[in-house]
Amino acid sequence: MAYRSFDTTQISRRALLRGGAWLAAGAAAAGTPLARTARAQSAGLSWPAVSGMVEKYVSERKVANMIATLGWGMRDPQYIAQGTLNLGGTTQADADSLYRIYSMTKPVTGMAAMMLIDEGRLGLDQPIAELLPAYANMTVQKTYDGSITDVVPAERPITVRQLLTHTAGLGYGIVQKGPITKAYEEQGLVPGQVSRMPIPGLGRAVAVEGLDVFADRLAALPLVLQPGTKWSYSVSLDLLGRVIEVASGMAFDEFLRTQIFEPAGMTSTWFTVPESEVGRFTTNYGIMNGTPLPMDPAKASIYLDTPPFPFGGAGLVSSPRDYDRFLKMLLGYGVIDGKRVMGELAVRVGTSNLLPETATTEGTWVEGQGFGAGGRVMDGSFGWGGAAGTVAFVNYKAGLRANLMTQYMPSDAYPIHEAFPNAVVADLTAMQGAAS
Repeated sequence: MAYRSFDTTQISRRALLRGGAWLAAGAAAAGTPLARTARAQSAGLSWPAVSGMVEKYVSERKVANMIATLGWGMRDPQYIAQGTLNLGGTTQADADSLYRIYSMTKPVTGMAAMMLIDEGRLGLDQPIAELLPAYANMTVQKTYDGSITDVVPAERPITVRQLLTHTAGLGYGIVQKGPITKAYEEQGLVPGQVSRMPIPGLGRAVAVEGLDVFADRLAALPLVLQPGTKWSYSVSLDLLGRVIEVASGMAFDEFLRTQIFEPAGMTSTWFTVPESEVGRFTTNYGIMNGTPLPMDPAKASIYLDTPPFPFGGAGLVSSPRDYDRFLKMLLGYGVIDGKRVMGELAVRVGTSNLLPETATTEGTWVEGQGFGAGGRVMDGSFGWGGAAGTVAFVNYKAGLRANLMTQYMPSDAYPIHEAFPNAVVADLTAMQGAAS
C-alpha cells in the first residue's frame, strides 16, 4: 500500500504511524556465509554502500542524523553515524542517542509473550478469553469498515497466535476507515503518540488511562475481520500487553523492564524518557514539501510524559546500542554475553512463521511472506520497522544483525525502509565477491 507524503495542510495518520520493515537483505544475506563475509570485513571491506547512504541523507539535510548499526554473530557492532541530535545543533548523534522506535516495539512485545509461552504460562493457541473474559463473545462487522451495529458472531475465538501475527481480526485507527475509526477515537483506543503540538490531519483523540481499560473498551467493539482469516495490521500487540500482564501477574512495562531490558543490558529503552536523559534525545521531524520541520522537539517531547498506558505496539524509545543488544540476544537464541534471557525454543518459534493455516496474506503488506512474534519472516530474516524511519532485522543464515535509526515522518517520505536493506545487500554482495 502506497502513501503520499504529507503537505502543509494534511497529514495522513496512517502514513504517520505505519511501520513495516522491508527485509530485502534476507536473500542476499542468506547466500553469504558468515565466515567468508567476516574474513572480507576483517580484510578491510566494510560497509561503503551503507556509509554512503547515511552520509547522503545527512549532508543533504533530509534528516538531522542517521546511525546504522551492523554486527556479525556475537561480535561487537560497527556504528556508522552522521549528524546532530537536531538540525542546526552541535551535539553529535551516536550509538547512545535516543530514538522513537514506534512499531519496532512490536517484536519486543512479541518476544515477551514467547517467554511466557515457553514457561507454560501462556499457550500459543490459547483463546485470550481464558485470561480476558470480555473477549468470549466477540462480534464481527458484516461489511469491512462498514456499520458497527450490523454484525455477526465471531466464528472462532481470538488466540495468542493471532495477536502475535495480526490475524485476530482487530482493527487499527491508523488503518481503518468509517464508523469503526470514529468509534476507536471516541473510546480512546489510541495506542500511540506523536507530539504535544496539534498537527493538522492527525487528530487529537485522548487515549484511555490504563491498559486494562483499553482492553475492556476494545472488546466492546466489533472486529473488522473474522479471527484467523487474514493478516491485517492492528492493535493486537497493544492488546497482547494486557494478556502479558494477566498471564505474568506483573504490569506490562515492568515485565519488559525486569525480564528483557535489564537481563539483556538494555539500559536506554523506555516508554518515558527520563529528564536526566533528554540531552541525548533526538528531535522528530515532519517532512513538509520536502523540508524537515520539527514536530516533536526533544526538550518538549510528548515522550517526556508518562503515556496513558504502555503501548506494546508503538510506545518505546531506544538507542542504536540498546536495540542492537535486543537483536544480538535474538541472534544468540536467547543468550547475550553468556547470559540467557530467553529460552532457545522461544526465540526459534518466535522468529519463525506463525501465521495460522486459515489466514491469507493476499493483498497485504506481507503477501507471500511469513510473520512471527510481531515481525516479518523472510529468507532467514526476522524484523520490522518504525513509523519514524527506523528499521531493524536479524538474519540467521548469515549471522547478521542490523538496525538503522533516524527520525522523520511519514516513513514513506523517503525510501529508507527499502534503501537501508538494499545498501546492506550491496555491501554483502561486495564482501561475498571479495571472499570468493
